This record gives sequence, C-alpha cells and structure tokens, in this order.
Amino acid sequence: MAVETLNNVSTDMLRWAFVRAGFSEVEAVNGFPQLANWLSKEKNPTFKQLQKFAAKFYVPFGYLFLKDIPAEDIPFPMFRGKATHTDGFDLNVYDTVMNVRSRQEWLEDYLTDNDIEPSPLVGVVNVDTPIDKTVSMLRNMLQLEPQWAFEIDTVDSAVNKLTDQLELLGVFLAYNGVVGNNTHRPLKVSECRGFALVNKIAPYIFVNSADSKAAQMFTLIHEAVHLMLGISAGHAGEYFDYNNVEELYCNKVAAEFLVPSAELCLMWNGDIKAAARKFKVSDVVIARRAYDLGLIGDIEYNDFWSEYNNRPLLEKKNATGGNFYLTSVKRVGRLFAIHVRNAVNSRQLSYTEAYRLTGLHGNTYNHFMTNNI
Repeated sequence: MAVETLNNVSTDMLRWAFVRAGFSEVEAVNGFPQLANWLSKEKNPTFKQLQKFAAKFYVPFGYLFLKDIPAEDIPFPMFRGKATHTDGFDLNVYDTVMNVRSRQEWLEDYLTDNDIEPSPLVGVVNVDTPIDKTVSMLRNMLQLEPQWAFEIDTVDSAVNKLTDQLELLGVFLAYNGVVGNNTHRPLKVSECRGFALVNKIAPYIFVNSADSKAAQMFTLIHEAVHLMLGISAGHAGEYFDYNNVEELYCNKVAAEFLVPSAELCLMWNGDIKAAARKFKVSDVVIARRAYDLGLIGDIEYNDFWSEYNNRPLLEKKNATGGNFYLTSVKRVGRLFAIHVRNAVNSRQLSYTEAYRLTGLHGNTYNHFMTNNI
C-alpha cells in the first residue's frame, strides 16, 4: 500500500522554515536530503517526513500548512551596541522570549486569581528621575548597602544574592544558555545577554547564563531598572555602547548601584582587576566607571580596551555543565517553580500544563519539585 503524500505544503513555506532557523538552502538540503525533491517539486513529503522536517528546523508543525508566512516578532526592542535596535531575527532568542512570555501569561492569571499583590518594583520611576534617587530606591527595596558585595566571597554568590532579593520583591528570574533544555540550541551572548518583560504582577527578568557571572551582575541590575521604568527591552553586545535614552539611564543606575562612585574613588589605586574582584563586576564595568569618574584618562581607557579585546576567548566565557537539577532551578526559576508546584497541589494546574511550563516531565519533574524546590 502506497504511503499518502501531502501536496498542500508550498515551497515558499519550506524555504521560510529553514531560513527562519538560520540555514541556507545548501545547508538545509545537506542536513535533510529529502528536502531537495520537495523544493524541486519532484516529490511531495509524507506526513511523517514533514513532522521530522518540522522538528529538524524547530518550526511548529501546523505552520507548514499555512497559506501565508506568519509574522513573528520579538515584542520589544533588542538593543545591540551603537545601533538603536536590531530588526534581525534569531530563532533561539525568539523561542526563549516566547517561552518566558508563556510563563508570564500563566502567572498573571494565577496570581490575580489568588489575590497576590503586584511587585513594588514595577513602573516607579521615569528617565527624569534623578539617578541617585533611583539608586537609593533600588537599594532600599533590595535591602543592600553600597558595600554589600565586599562581604561576599564570589561573583556567583553575589548573583545568587541579587536573585534572592529580587524574588522577594515578586520578580521572576530565569537563567539559561540554551533554548529550554536543548543543548543543541545555544543562546549566543552576541544575540542576547538578557531581557526584561514588564508586568505589574508577574515581572520577569531573563539572563543568558552563557555570559560570564560578572557580566550577569550588570545584566540583572540593568534589567531591574527596566522594570522600574516599566519598559520591556532586550540587550546584546557591550552595554556601554548604547545610545538610547532609556538604555543610557539603565546603565547609569546599574553602574552607580553596583560600583558606587564614592566607594570606587575612595579605594582607587589604578588596579582595574582588583576593583572588579571587590565589587563583583566585570573589568569592563570598572574601566568605564573609572573613565567616567576621571580616575583614568583616554590613553589608559583605550589601552584597557586594546588589552581586553586581545584576551583569549576562554577568559570571557562562563563555565558550563554541572548538576542537571541544580541547573534546572536556574532555568525554571525558584519562585516560578514554587507557584507551579502550589498550583498543581491545589488543583489549579494540571500536570500536563506544569510539564509544559517547566520543560520537565514525569519522574524528572517529580524529582525536581521534591528535592530542589
């Protein structure tokens, strides 16, 4: 008995699918040889073949039967360096944003139904609010003094401290360097360092865990200031290259929060690396702060960047790997996982939906919730 083929999938939709995933036609055909016959219309795909194609190129199966190519846009500007923002499309970033937004949409309904108070962090300042005032507000809400990082041993511990304090304010956080749990779909730092999704009751911060821990420190506070402004945005590249008004404001607040001018001037001895270790931030942040405060001049600042850009790539990268369940706590987010668990236990959420929201299934989900949350 002959296997029935599908004749209602256009070649335009097939091309859109692999281009969307970042493949050229040559690369797509090399990775999926049957595609060549479909594009030339010599053969039509079977249902199973098309399912495999959809999985290979990370496209929702039903999209392949649409007559028109669907509009897919990240719902906020993704800033990259000196450009105001990019109109480029990175599928891994897009799918990550959609995943986080799906969690946020569920949270908004669940938290509203259960009379959870909105986060006090969201929408409390604007770009005309003095920098010092916003920094002071953020310190008070996070309960962190100017020298808080001095007492912490490692940058990793400092990131965890900021995470804990933000979660106490009702901010949901997720750290991931891949799409979901798919290690074959890495998130490039050049495409996304992090983003903030504003919502009064379920504000979200996402941080690319492929970035260095020191860089994550700046991302966390930068995105927290976005929540304070009530403006969603995403970021890639070096933060200090931005020229957008809101981005400059977030940078100034984050810089003063993490590296207070009074503290840096008091301890400054010209050693950028030593200061970075003290404040638990990157060399880049210290160099820029020192430059802006007049502690170093143009020559020293340019020398720093020359040295930095010539460092081995390994120095800029963050370590990967580790325990799956501990990694999952960061990927899912502890506060989010607590609400999912409580919703399941109170029969406000099915296990099927809990699996979808967390990306964990069956025994893996049960082990995660029982032993890690």
